Amino acid sequence: MSKVIVALLVAGVLIWVGFIILKMLATPPPEPPPSGELRKVKLQYRCSLCGTEVRMTTANNETPDPPRHCMDDMDLLVVEEL
Repeated sequence: MSKVIVALLVAGVLIWVGFIILKMLATPPPEPPPSGELRKVKLQYRCSLCGTEVRMTTANNETPDPPRHCMDDMDLLVVEEL
């Protein structure tokens, strides 16, 4: 009889800890930035390893960090004036 009680207590503690962990993981996504926060840019990047090209049209500042591809920063190709 005591083994059943211990098993139920252990199961209850495990379920309780599981719910606590799920609550910590279930955080809401951050609010979107206010309008006007993102700036229009026209930057084109190329991966020096595989040749993939990316065009960035909006960024949070006028000189954003280059995107990463193939575990390395991409090279800036074109900066077009707006």
